[in-house]
Amino acid sequence: MTATALSNQAGSPATAPGGTSGVSIVPSVLPADFARLGEEVAALEEAGVDRIQYDVMDGRFVPNLTFGPDVIAATRSHCTVPFEAHLMVVEPDLMMKRYVEAGCDIVIVHAEACTHLHRTLASIREAGAKAGVALNPATPLQSVSNVMDLVDLLLVMTVNPGFGGQAYISTMEPKIREAAELIASRGLDTELEVDGGISADTIAGAAAAGARVLVAGSALYRHEGGLKEAVADLRRRAEEASSLASTTAASNS
Repeated sequence: MTATALSNQAGSPATAPGGTSGVSIVPSVLPADFARLGEEVAALEEAGVDRIQYDVMDGRFVPNLTFGPDVIAATRSHCTVPFEAHLMVVEPDLMMKRYVEAGCDIVIVHAEACTHLHRTLASIREAGAKAGVALNPATPLQSVSNVMDLVDLLLVMTVNPGFGGQAYISTMEPKIREAAELIASRGLDTELEVDGGISADTIAGAAAAGARVLVAGSALYRHEGGLKEAVADLRRRAEEASSLASTTAASNS
């Protein structure tokens, strides 16, 4: 178990993302070279990311197969930034502990895959990680309203899960805004994450709606300036959109 995971074993709330900026840029390693995965995560840390996401797919909840816990564990010593496991799997309860043991500080399950979501979230915390819950585009926010006391991270999907490189679904922005309002109204420290189609063209919309943790994959790896420039560019765009949205809201209040 990682030191970060141990420090959160009691289920303490998530800390503010992104250091002083308030925005976290989290790469998905799906577009990475799997034959050089250790070097790839080291390069991402060097580029200035806040943590790294592993999209875990089981071939059942989504069509593809990706990372087992042993693969993630093999890369853990190559960087120091936190890992999060996004479990796109049918039975997350059967495997989530293995991902904590592999070095994942945050474990995200899908509300659609959990028969007893409250129990699953509590189990993640008991295993020593922060508990996250993801919502597919068609899943309403109300499905997690009664378990938010156990949610350290709420992930609003802006694509349907299972494939990298999909187009951002902009009609999810009202849902992101609603999630941000729910978190604020209850005085929670829950991180609000958005994943799916995040790029230089779409990140402002997600950030303006209230997301403070932005997951990007293809947009980072395809940036002509390289990873470091891509991370800086996305962070700048998100911060500017977030700041403008806050200023506008304050002036209208």
